[in-house]
Amino acid sequence: MSNSRVFDNLASPPAVVQTLIDAATTARQIARDGGAGAGAGDAGTARDSTFTHSWLFTGPPGSGRSVAARAFAAALVCSDPDEVGCGRCEHCRATLADTHGDVVFIQPHELSIGIDLMRTVVDDAARLPTVSNWRVIILENADRLTEPAGNALLKTVEEPPERTIIILCAPSTDPEDIMVTLRSRCRHVYIPTPTIEQVTRILVSEGGVAEDDARLAAASSGGHIGRARHLVHNQKVQVRRANILNLSELIFHGDQAFQAVNSLIKGIEKEMVETLEPLEEQEREKLETSLGMGSRGKGVHKALQGTGGQLKALEDNQKKRRTRFLRDALDLALIDLAGIYRDALVVASGAEVGLTHPDMEGLSTELATKVTPEGLLDCLDAINKSREYFGQNVRPVVAMDALVGRLRKAYKVR
Repeated sequence: MSNSRVFDNLASPPAVVQTLIDAATTARQIARDGGAGAGAGDAGTARDSTFTHSWLFTGPPGSGRSVAARAFAAALVCSDPDEVGCGRCEHCRATLADTHGDVVFIQPHELSIGIDLMRTVVDDAARLPTVSNWRVIILENADRLTEPAGNALLKTVEEPPERTIIILCAPSTDPEDIMVTLRSRCRHVYIPTPTIEQVTRILVSEGGVAEDDARLAAASSGGHIGRARHLVHNQKVQVRRANILNLSELIFHGDQAFQAVNSLIKGIEKEMVETLEPLEEQEREKLETSLGMGSRGKGVHKALQGTGGQLKALEDNQKKRRTRFLRDALDLALIDLAGIYRDALVVASGAEVGLTHPDMEGLSTELATKVTPEGLLDCLDAINKSREYFGQNVRPVVAMDALVGRLRKAYKVR
């Protein structure tokens, strides 16, 4: 297998990496020959068997789908004459830094992806590359596509422009989560969850992280590369993790657990405002400028009539993004909490397997002593129930308070 530098830090299996290298190599040859390659629906020639214009990357959350997609995009636009995806040329560096003019990375944060965004994607895909041989569109969270949005994208995926490659990414272990009409027209690449050792290697290779800290982050995140990276570098995330794990101890102590979950929610809401408010202000200013708001002169008032609907649409999207931020943060916190009960079951059974939270072995041992195995299983069921509530528009504070009540019942405390 050739040593393509943009793929060096991927945790993907060698067979997956080789598939992407082969496709990028074929794409380069097609560009040199002046051809367009196989479309999504073509039977393909021997050369085309390694290449297609439309791809679907799936895998569990944190498996590295978007990282693999970005590395693939860099290999596609790489300008090194001898190495595909060298990681050194201007095109590779720009792609990895998300500044390449021909590589569009779209990461929706809303609860669902609507048709308006897909129309923008279709427009982007229709443009010719300007500085490289290919235009690459990467769409993250493709499992959130509404049916109208998927149908709007379908024609482009089915018959992509001659010099455009589309990569759909979805955090799913089952490609059936994607619309059948879309996935049937894409080449599917599955990215499995990396091992603890692979995540540790990646974090250490990125620099600034001790191996022990990297290993703890890898284990605590369950092999989720993005979460592990976030955990090892972000002190606020480390504090949140400690607080949610400590909740399992506070369940024994009356109303302290209820106070803890309310503090957790308030902390996430504060982080949400600090993170999203600057972006929201930029979006509003950009829209107001494009609408000519603040302008003066004859005819301005008439021209601005009807712009309120566009501002309202922006506000609605921003509200959806905030909702998604809060739900995702709470969901990740509950995954951490589930890990401590899983560890308690491991300790109680005497199984010789690694712990999710090895630095909290004392707490998991205490839980294994004080709560029955049946009670620990009930705790895991209670967490799963609360995670389902987030998808049913239940207010987070209500869902979390209900969780505390169920955990107290599982502990058999009063």
